[in-house]
Order: sequence, then C-alpha cells, then structure tokens
Amino acid sequence: MHCITILIFTHGCTKHSSKESGTIHYGQMVLVPGGSFTMGSTGAQASPDESPLHEVKVDSFYMDMHEVTNRQFAEFVANTNYVTVAEKNINWEKMKINLPPGTPKPAENILQPGSVVFQATDGPVSLADETQWWVWTIGANWKYPTGPGSNIDDKMDHPVVHVAWDDAAAYAQWAGKRLPTEAEWEWAARGALDNPIYPWGNVSVSQSAGKANFWQGMFPYENTVKDGHYGTAPVKSYLPNGYGLYDMAGNVWEWCSDLYHFQSYGIAAKKGVSFNPQGPASSLDPNEPHMPKRVIRGGSYLCNDSYCSGYRVSKRMRSSQDTGLSHTGFRCVKSI
Repeated sequence: MHCITILIFTHGCTKHSSKESGTIHYGQMVLVPGGSFTMGSTGAQASPDESPLHEVKVDSFYMDMHEVTNRQFAEFVANTNYVTVAEKNINWEKMKINLPPGTPKPAENILQPGSVVFQATDGPVSLADETQWWVWTIGANWKYPTGPGSNIDDKMDHPVVHVAWDDAAAYAQWAGKRLPTEAEWEWAARGALDNPIYPWGNVSVSQSAGKANFWQGMFPYENTVKDGHYGTAPVKSYLPNGYGLYDMAGNVWEWCSDLYHFQSYGIAAKKGVSFNPQGPASSLDPNEPHMPKRVIRGGSYLCNDSYCSGYRVSKRMRSSQDTGLSHTGFRCVKSI
C-alpha cells in the first residue's frame, strides 16, 4: 500500500487494506478513495442489526466535507421555493397506510405542521420510553428548530435539522449530488483507519472529550456540556477524520439512501462480496413493521454510551422517511 499526493490538497495518509488513500477537495467536497472493508460489528456495544460481518467494496466518490448547513439549505429553499415535510399539514389518509390497522385518527391539532423536538427530562427516566424526551411540537421545522419563537439567526453554520428523507433527497438532487449509501457512509467514516470503532480510532468516548459533539453526563436529563455545545454545533467545530470529513460522529444523525431492513446484513453476507451495495429492496423494522424507514448514521449530540452509542462507525439507526427530528440532518455525495 502507498499514499498518493494530490496537489496541495492532500492530508496525511494512513495505511489501510485494499485501497489508496489521499484527500482532494471538490468545492466543499472531499475525495473518498474506493476500497474494500468488512462492514458491521460484533463488538460489545453492537446491535443485532450490525451483524453478520460481510465484505463490501465501494468505488471512489466525493463526499461533502461537512453536514449540510442552515445557510446551504436556505439557499436551496430560496432558489426553489421548496417546502419541507415539517411545514406541511399531515395527510391522515396517507399517514394511516403506514400504521397498524385500526389506529384511531389523532386530534386535528396533531395533524398540523410540526416536527419532533428533544426536551430534556427533569430527572432519570426509563430509556425504553423515548416519548419521555421526544415531543411533537406544532410549528417546529428547519427555520424554527424548537418551535414558534425560536430561529436560526445565529445558527446559519450549524447543520440543518428537521429535514425528512424526502427533503434531504430533494436538496441533493438540486445540488447535483445524491445521498450516500450506507456502505459508502461507513467506509468514509472509517477515515482510512483499519477497523476503527470511532472515526478518530479506538480511544473510548469517555476519554475523547473534544473529538465530537455528543451527550456528556446522564441522559436524558443532565448534560455537562464538556464538549462546548448543548445542542448542535457549528460544522467543523472538531477535528476531521483521516479523509478530511468533519462530524462523522455526533452533531446530527445523517440520512443515507438505503431503506432499512433489520436482516439486510444477513442477506448480504450470503452473497459474498457486495460491490457498491444499494441496500435492500424493501424496508422492515420488526418494532414498527407497517412503517417504511431509511437508514441514518453517525449519531448526534444526544448520543451517550448509556443510550445509543451512535458515534461508532458501524452503528445503524433507522427513522421514518417522512419524519424530521431535531437531531437529524444529512450530507451529500457525488459519483465520479
């Protein structure tokens, strides 16, 4: 293996099997050299859907250096008059298709435009009941992240949030890009390191203050803010990984193009090496089998070892593709 130098844009290289490493900027994008890796994890913190391990090969691609910001998303909206999912009334007839049969229609105020906002609890609660810290908030959207009365005036360089998968895909198309596949995202997050647990290596989160924006303290009621940010942080607030990519752990979860299926890794493992996998043809979350979901990656400012450990490069999460939350954003990629 060897490192390649590309003009003045090259960062330091780290050896990794089956690839050449180097970094080149394409506007605000970074070249992620293609390569082969073992996708998934069987570590102590791994979820069942992170296994079995399976071999993947991806081609080179460009990836946004950082998560799409409010400033960038505002430019998209100004040029297209796009209206996000959170800014529209909820269509009950469409919504109930993805709910168990017989689900009663909610009150009319619940069907008004809005989004799901994190609200810290007053003290310890059962981590099995997420409704204790997620609150449906009428009027919350990307411009008003905590609801009416809030704004993004001083957060233009923070990642945009409250964007559903459709919103992210629309932005990507406008920008001449696309959303990353789950395999591309994990490969990029590894940052040219050999099988790292985190984008910065294997140093535990408890010893990694300043590496990323995540929850420090007792979730969901006490955040010590040792990393300097209670909520989202401006992009590029922390050091990048080996490819020059910022916030591949923490800050906000990032949408991938793949549908989520809890058995997708098992299916992939039976096929041998997967070349540029695009994800499963259908979605299935056994906890909510009626609701199509997409993969999100990277964890957020709410992640903590006691709750989700989403900052691990192999960690998978899923979210309803028609829902935005206050800790979910995205970044784009571009094929070469």
